[in-house]
Amino acid sequence: MPFPYPAQWVQTLALRDGAVVKLRPIRPEDAAIEADFVRNLSDESRYYRFMDHLRELAPKMLSHFTEVDYHDHMALIATFDDGGTEKQIGVARYVVLPGTLQCEFALAVADAWQRRGVGKLLMEQLIAAARMRGLTLMYGDVLPGNSKMLALMQRLGFSTAFDPHEPRMMRAEKSLT
Repeated sequence: MPFPYPAQWVQTLALRDGAVVKLRPIRPEDAAIEADFVRNLSDESRYYRFMDHLRELAPKMLSHFTEVDYHDHMALIATFDDGGTEKQIGVARYVVLPGTLQCEFALAVADAWQRRGVGKLLMEQLIAAARMRGLTLMYGDVLPGNSKMLALMQRLGFSTAFDPHEPRMMRAEKSLT
């Protein structure tokens, strides 16, 4: 059963370049903007996020990404007002490993919004939400060629190293205690 919508994570923020964005937990009715967001990522950004060459989210995947329980699966999106239409420009999520206090994160930011602070804001809020949930470790797999993500993770205090079980992958890890 899903937990109530966590309105405490809704906020409007100014990026360092002055652009105003809204950060908030995703909702089931965000399926259309989530699908558009993924569809409009560059091939490289989609590959770095999904480690696959998908172009569209399958309906089952889309519902998984937008119908979260806000406890064991949290997703925060960044949006901006594009002339009265809300457009998604980023998403960060964690999923708790069953039976643990550890979670895996994922992050994607629209190409035009990269290097503007969106990913950092999303991850800072996601880390705060994970801590509030009582989680003790956050980790994610990152392709070694994804230098922007690896640099962001290091700025956020994650350690990064090659995964001993998957040598083609980097593991970014942060203690939340």
